Amino acid sequence: MISEIGHLTLAIAFAFSLLLAIVPLIGVHRGHGGQMSLARPLTYGMFGFTLISYIALTWGFLVGDFSIAYVANNSSTLLPWYYRITAVWSSHEGSFLLWMLVQAAWAAALAVFSQRLPLTFAARVLAVMGMIGVGFYLFMLMTSNPFDRTLPLIPVDGADMNPLLQDPGMIIHPPLLYFGYVGLSVAFAFAIAALMGGRLDSAWARWSRPWTLAAWVFLTLGIMVGSWWAYYELGWGGWWFWDPVENASFMPWLIATALIHSLAVTEKRGTFKSWTVLLAIAGFSLSLLGTFLVRSGVLVSVHAFASDPTRGLFLLSFLGVLITCSLLLYALRASKVVSHTRYDLMSREVMLLGNNILLVTATVVVLIGTLLPLVHQELGLGSISVGEPFFDMVFMWLTIPFALMLGIAPLVRWRRQKIGELKVPMLQMLGVAVILAFVLPLIFAEVVSGLAVLGLILAFWVLWGTVEELRMRVAQREHKLPAMVKLGRSHWGMVLGHVGFAVMIIGVALVQNYEVERTVRMAPGDTFTEGKYSFEFKTLEDRIGPNWVSDAAVFEITRDNRRIGEVVSEKRFYTIQRQIMTQTGLQVNPWRDLYVAMGEELGDGSWAVRIHIKPFVRWIWMGAIIMAFGGILSASDKRYRLKKKRPKVTGNVTGNVTGEGSA
Repeated sequence: MISEIGHLTLAIAFAFSLLLAIVPLIGVHRGHGGQMSLARPLTYGMFGFTLISYIALTWGFLVGDFSIAYVANNSSTLLPWYYRITAVWSSHEGSFLLWMLVQAAWAAALAVFSQRLPLTFAARVLAVMGMIGVGFYLFMLMTSNPFDRTLPLIPVDGADMNPLLQDPGMIIHPPLLYFGYVGLSVAFAFAIAALMGGRLDSAWARWSRPWTLAAWVFLTLGIMVGSWWAYYELGWGGWWFWDPVENASFMPWLIATALIHSLAVTEKRGTFKSWTVLLAIAGFSLSLLGTFLVRSGVLVSVHAFASDPTRGLFLLSFLGVLITCSLLLYALRASKVVSHTRYDLMSREVMLLGNNILLVTATVVVLIGTLLPLVHQELGLGSISVGEPFFDMVFMWLTIPFALMLGIAPLVRWRRQKIGELKVPMLQMLGVAVILAFVLPLIFAEVVSGLAVLGLILAFWVLWGTVEELRMRVAQREHKLPAMVKLGRSHWGMVLGHVGFAVMIIGVALVQNYEVERTVRMAPGDTFTEGKYSFEFKTLEDRIGPNWVSDAAVFEITRDNRRIGEVVSEKRFYTIQRQIMTQTGLQVNPWRDLYVAMGEELGDGSWAVRIHIKPFVRWIWMGAIIMAFGGILSASDKRYRLKKKRPKVTGNVTGNVTGEGSA
C-alpha cells in the first residue's frame, strides 16, 4: 500500500506541475487575472503531493518494506533507524525524489514570498518552475521510479546501505547540496520570466538577488560539508581531489558567485543586464549538466550513481531542450537591450566585470578538465587523465588577479575613480600583506615557503582592503560608531564574504605547503615521532556495531612529551555488503589537525599507518562558513523585504533601457 500511495501522489504532483507550466502563461497571454492567480495554489499542490510521496518512501525504509525494490537494495534490518532515513537519498531513485521535493519546496517558498511581485511576473516565474518540474517528474515516472516492486519474490532482508554512506556527513551533505543546485532554478526562472516579459530592468535583479544568494549559501555549505566528509571518511587525508563529481558541484558555485556580483551591478547601476541573464541561464544549466554526469553512468567516481544509458539519454535530451530554448529566447530578447550607463576603466563596474570574467574562465577550465577525458575516450583516442596538478596550477594563476581585484574593488567608486586617491591605501595594504605573509610562517614553521608567502600576501591583501573600506566609510561620517551600525546587512554580507575568502586562502596556502604525511609500519606498543609530536600505538581492540565489526587502534599523542589526547582509528568490515572501510582518528584544534588512518594489516601483527600533520586545514572550512554567513546577511537585507516603487524605465527590450534602478 505504501508503494501505491507514493506512486499515485508522484503522478498527481506531475499533473500539478503540468498545469502550473501552462495555465498561468495562458492567463498572462489573455490578461486573465484568475488564471494567473492559479499559479500559487498549483505550486502548493505540486509541493504537497511530492511531500506525501517522499514521506511514503521514507516510511517504507523505516518499517523495512522490502517489497519496494529501492528499499530492498539500500537498507536492511540491521541498519540503524537514522541511517534508514538517510538511505532514502543514498542511491539514484530516492535521491532524485529528494531533488524533486527540494524543487517543489523552492517553488512553494517562491509562491509564498512573492506576494508583492507584479501578478504577471510572478505567474511567469512560477510557470517556469512548473516547466522544470514537468521534465523531472517525467524522468522519475519513466526511468527512475523509486516505488518499483520486488514482487512476487520479496527478500527477507535487504542488501544494506553503501558502507561509505553510513556516516553523519550523509545526513547533511546531500540535502544542502540539492538546495543549492535546485535553488539556482529560481534565478533561472526569474531571468526567463524577465525575458518573456521583455523587461530587463533593475527590478527583476533586485527580486532575484536574495533567492540567488540563498541558493549560493546552500551550495557553499554543501560543498564545504562534502569536502570535510571526504577528508575524514576516505582516509587519504585530502580535502579536495578535483574528482569529476566534485567539479560538477564546483562549476555552478563559480557561476553563482559571478551571478550574485553581476546582479548587484544590475540592481544598483542598471548595467550588465544581458550578461546577468546569461549567467543565470549558465548557472542552472551547469547544475543540470552535473546531474547528467552523476546519474548517466559516464563517470567513474566514488560519488557517482550507477545508472543505465536510458536515464543518461533522457537527462541529456532535457538539458539540450532547456539550454536551446533558453538561449533562443535570450538571443531574441537580450540582444536588443542597450544600457546608457557610463563608467571609466578605473571603476567598480570594471573591477566586478573583471572578477566575473575570471570566475567564468575558471568554470570553463574546470569544464574542459572534467569533460576532456570523456570526449577523448569516446573518440577512440585512448585514456588521458586531467588531475590535481593541472587544476592546482591553473587556479593558482587565476586566483592571483582575482584576489588583487577583490582587495581593491571595495575601495573603488562606481563610474570613475582617480587612481591617485588610492595610492596611499594600496601601498599600506601591500606593506601590511607582505610583512604578515613572511612573519606568520616563521612563527609556526620556522621555514618560509614561496608559494605559502604568495598565498598569504593575497589573503592579507583582501583582508586589509576590506578593513580599509570600512575605515573609509566610517571616516566620512561624523559619528563613527553609529556609522558602523547603520551599514546595511548587504554591506556586512559583502565584508564577511571577502573575509571568508581570505581565511580560506590562508588555510589552503598553509596546508598545501606545510603539511606532513608519513606512512609507517606500527604494531601495538610502537611509537612514531615527527617533529614535536609522538604517536604511540597503545592497543588494538575488537569492536562490534549493528552491521559491522572492526579492528580499532588506539593511539596516544604527545607533544614535547606532554600528553595532548587520544584518537581511535578503525578498519570496519560491513558484514552484509562485505566491504572494508576506514574510520579516521582526528585530534584537532584551530591551528592544526593530527590525522591517523589505518591501512592494511601486514601479517606479523603490524599495520600500515598513515599519519598527517595538517596546519590550518580547518581554516578552509571556517572560511566557507564565514562566506555562507555573509550570504545569509545579504539575503536578509531589509531592502529585499520592503515594497518599493517600480524604477522608472523609458523603454523595454524592444528599445533602449535607460533606467538605472535603485540602490
